[in-house]
Amino acid sequence: RFANGDPANDPKLVDFANSWPYVVSENWQTHPWTSDWYALQPWEAEVQWKQHFTWAKPGAPNHNINAGARRYGGDLQGVIDRLDYLQKLGITAIYFNPLFESPSLHKYDAAMYHHIDNNFGPNPEKDREIWATENPADPATWQWTSADSLFLQLIQKCHDREIKVIIDGVFNHTGNNFWAFRDVLENQEKSPFADWYIVHKWDDPATSENEFDYGGWAGVKDLPEFREDENGLVSGPRAHVRAIVQRWMDPNGDGDPSDGIDGWRLDVAEKVDIAFWKDFQKWVKAINPDAYTTGEVWWEDWPNNRMFNAAPWFDGAFDAVMNYRVARAIKHFVIDQKTGTNATGFADSLQTILRDYPFENMQVCMNLMDSHDTDRLVSQIVNPDRWFDHEANPSQNANYYARKPNAEAVQKQILIAGLQMTLPGAPMIYYGDEAGMWGGDDPDCRKPMVWPEMAFEPEIYNFDGSTHAPDSVSFNRQLFGKYSFLIGMRKAHPLLSRGDMSFIATENQPRVLVFSRSLGDETAYVFANSSAESQTVQTSFLPQNSYSDLASPLRKLIPNPQSLTLAPYQLMVLK
Repeated sequence: RFANGDPANDPKLVDFANSWPYVVSENWQTHPWTSDWYALQPWEAEVQWKQHFTWAKPGAPNHNINAGARRYGGDLQGVIDRLDYLQKLGITAIYFNPLFESPSLHKYDAAMYHHIDNNFGPNPEKDREIWATENPADPATWQWTSADSLFLQLIQKCHDREIKVIIDGVFNHTGNNFWAFRDVLENQEKSPFADWYIVHKWDDPATSENEFDYGGWAGVKDLPEFREDENGLVSGPRAHVRAIVQRWMDPNGDGDPSDGIDGWRLDVAEKVDIAFWKDFQKWVKAINPDAYTTGEVWWEDWPNNRMFNAAPWFDGAFDAVMNYRVARAIKHFVIDQKTGTNATGFADSLQTILRDYPFENMQVCMNLMDSHDTDRLVSQIVNPDRWFDHEANPSQNANYYARKPNAEAVQKQILIAGLQMTLPGAPMIYYGDEAGMWGGDDPDCRKPMVWPEMAFEPEIYNFDGSTHAPDSVSFNRQLFGKYSFLIGMRKAHPLLSRGDMSFIATENQPRVLVFSRSLGDETAYVFANSSAESQTVQTSFLPQNSYSDLASPLRKLIPNPQSLTLAPYQLMVLK
């Protein structure tokens, strides 16, 4: 949903057969890119979901079900066409959600790992013909489809711009359309892949019922889980995944990984035994010692709001994790009003993480505020005082504010972006945050990208089908400029990415955070005011010198400051 560069490859009904929500109107079409998010298209209104799902609301929009059947046509050519935009923004790496062949919108239910989804490439039908000539269990028979080839071109074009490519690896489970699982469904215990999956009970052919039962991720039968032993994945899927790693990291097999991906983000990593990930890390580093691995190690106990301490995964399994712990700390400091914390509380939270994680790992952890699995950053801001990733959209929380945020919320967003660029870690921006996009948790965080040249319908519909005053939807050029500037600041000053960090206490200013970043003989001092009011801070701790504010385009010289006054939600970086 980033960009549709080739409408000729847009999905058709056949492309998402046997996937959620299983039933669509025969009049289904690719969804209009610029449409009002909660508005129903005619073919969506035709389906009476109550007939198919007992829990569906009769006659209601049932937005989350309809959203599962939406396809917008985003593809690899769209990414290639927008590389100039990404380069102007300043990013140095792209993390792709799953790209492998899958019938769903989210692609976490792979049908195969060795091919890019055919609707992401230029010739979907030809790609299907190629699949039919292969034995998916035998890498020697694998060919390169048009989608695969375009992805390899995308990698090269990114590398030409010094942009790394990280892809999503979903190796805890597959989809129920995965070639090996389909064989198990058909042949049951006689399948050569019968030991690949967690099977509770085989079907008894002597009965009319289908007794076949198996384990799925979080109990979801659409996502059958691989079986494990003391080494993690059992030998069959283990060998297959290793072949997949080789295929995408060194596509031509010449020992030079420059034509392959630069790393992996590993989905629901805590669900797979850490022993497997240690082997996975060895496979990756043997191909490319500079490759990057990051694990989705997140919720240890979601109902009780307890996140993992990911330290065990840094002992030979991953280089990094998705650092939602930092996101939660920033949320408490900048966003939450009644349940939040002050600068001291934020410093305590960060210092706890810094004690838990080796600094070299902390420096490369994905410091994100939102993703495809959370509500968008600016929508978090206008919905404060909740646990992170809880009650995060209108289907979970009737009081969730899903409309366009106000100017104050955008100010807070810019402050948070500044913290992302100055704290230890690798800042990650979820597509569209820099453009002003808003929305609750899945599916509302997965709207199509807002582009400057597109005219979007104003949003007037609520989740429940009622209406409100129109909210205009357009690309926020000023916000994009702020993000680009802050990214440029970080890139221009290596101490902001690689420097040591120390917190500095301030007297009588609980809403002002101060810390330093030092590298060699250089030091920068970061000030962040999370208050809605101006705050004056005494700066006797600053060495006698003249400073400029790196976070201001003006870069005005400040000689020997004895105090500093920060505007509401201002970030200042003195060097």
